[in-house]
Amino acid sequence: MTATAPAAPAVSPADAVERQLQEQFDATIAAQHRIEPRDWMPEGYRRTLIRQIAQHAHSEIIGMQPEGDWLLAAPSLRRKAILLAKVQDEAGHGMYLYSAAETLGADRADLTDKLIEGRQKYSSIFNYPTLTYADVGVIGWLVDGAAICNQVPLCRSSYGPYARAMIRVCKEESFHQRQGYELLMTMMHGTGEQRAMVQDAVDRWWWPSLMMFGPPDTDSPNSARSMAWGIKRHSNDELRQRFVDMTVPQAEFLGVTLPDPDLSLDPATGRYRFGPIDWEELKRVISGQGPCNAERIARRRAARDDNAWVTEAATAYAEKNS
Repeated sequence: MTATAPAAPAVSPADAVERQLQEQFDATIAAQHRIEPRDWMPEGYRRTLIRQIAQHAHSEIIGMQPEGDWLLAAPSLRRKAILLAKVQDEAGHGMYLYSAAETLGADRADLTDKLIEGRQKYSSIFNYPTLTYADVGVIGWLVDGAAICNQVPLCRSSYGPYARAMIRVCKEESFHQRQGYELLMTMMHGTGEQRAMVQDAVDRWWWPSLMMFGPPDTDSPNSARSMAWGIKRHSNDELRQRFVDMTVPQAEFLGVTLPDPDLSLDPATGRYRFGPIDWEELKRVISGQGPCNAERIARRRAARDDNAWVTEAATAYAEKNS
């Protein structure tokens, strides 16, 4: 008697529908088209987006603090106006991004609570103090320059609301980078004390700026999956290398020395080699042990708690007029 092959397990209607939806999602990603809020998406894709967009939004809001400390101390009315406009831009970026997260079902207040409770992160760079006014220019040049390298590819992110929000964010960040460089150029044409102040700020902010791109690709648990889904377009190490290649000629023109004795041009590739990064420092800062971690979160907590009445009033007004 011939043995009968076992029957294939029956596929439930719900499983068949989900399989079809997964195939449509995969085809959309493969074609480099956009996923929109009403489209079906895997839960892992949704969670990854919420984590990344929330971290980005938190970084914009926390990032207002280091430069905000200099709003009253900026040396002229013109410099005060420039800095105030920039800080306002950062607030707007945070609002765009929280709105994008809300299209995924996230709640803005819940995201803020998670930040304050340490369950969500923000960029490590904003845990360093701004010791002198030159830091304002170096943040514009280096920190916003690194942000541009990170964020321009996000304009082609696979999630539509995130990609569209990034178009305006990147335009404004590019302007911030030019503002910072103009400030440093002015100081470098000033007194010897001003030039020394700029060099000191560059020495302190260079390595933290390289850490902004995240850990090396071999130690980045989320990068590969985000790239496969088209959320990110380039790896951490690739973006870091682009930033170094972009920044070295700018430093030479500015007249400052980047604090890396291993920095050198590779004639074979035309790219710059740079020295080892202190990844242990990055881990310390991310884990809450940076110079300003506690201060940054304390201020964010106070802003939430002290202004809770505004949120309550706005919510009540919206409900009354809905």
